[in-house]
Amino acid sequence: MRLENKVAIITGGGSGIGYETSILFANEGASVVVVDINEDAGNKTTQEIQNNGGQATYVHADISKAEDCQNMVQVAEDTYGKLDVLFNNAGISHAEDDDAINTSEDVWDLTMDINVKGVFLGCKYGIPALQRTGGGSIINTASFVAVLGAATPQLAYTASKGAVLSMSRELAVIHAQEGIRVNALCPGPLRTELLMKYLNTDKKKNRRLVHIPMGRFGEAEEIAKATLFLASDESSFVTGSTFLVDGGITAAYVTPE
Repeated sequence: MRLENKVAIITGGGSGIGYETSILFANEGASVVVVDINEDAGNKTTQEIQNNGGQATYVHADISKAEDCQNMVQVAEDTYGKLDVLFNNAGISHAEDDDAINTSEDVWDLTMDINVKGVFLGCKYGIPALQRTGGGSIINTASFVAVLGAATPQLAYTASKGAVLSMSRELAVIHAQEGIRVNALCPGPLRTELLMKYLNTDKKKNRRLVHIPMGRFGEAEEIAKATLFLASDESSFVTGSTFLVDGGITAAYVTPE
């Protein structure tokens, strides 16, 4: 098993990429700390892992709060003795996120608090735990929009994911010689509840699909498999990367038909 005897924290573990990754990591031998603000979803993921014979613990957390991020790391160390993998995955894409003119300050602040500050706080408390372990892997969920502008305006989200990408690069450089790898996972458009709520009309969906060479939205399970590679020792020489899993969207200029 690719994560045997490893301990992983996964934020946003109750749904989407976080759920699929939690299940996959547990199946690959990891003890998983499932972190989510939604108690029902987080407990459901945890119970599913336990029912399948895996090791998992649920932690309720608002990742924009320092005490919650500190606690999730403490629970990992108290319960399983160490931390090997930190997957800062939780994030939001607000339905009222738009361009600079039409995005409210409240939507901007909320997006930054969760998508950027949440990753910062995860690293703030997670990195010392990885140092105590002697190294490990941090995977921060950015997005293809950290590399490209989005076809549908979502300025706060795009800016937040650009911040995650640049933060990941700098942390990778700072901690490289400590055996701590930091990579920015950049999914393309996925068929998740989060994105489908935002792309809530056929027009919005088609504006995304026309730019994806593979002609479809990705699946959360496909991103989980990429995360597994970054978490495992197979990626031992991979750090500071912009790890794009995007169906080719950043590689091609596609003219709408």
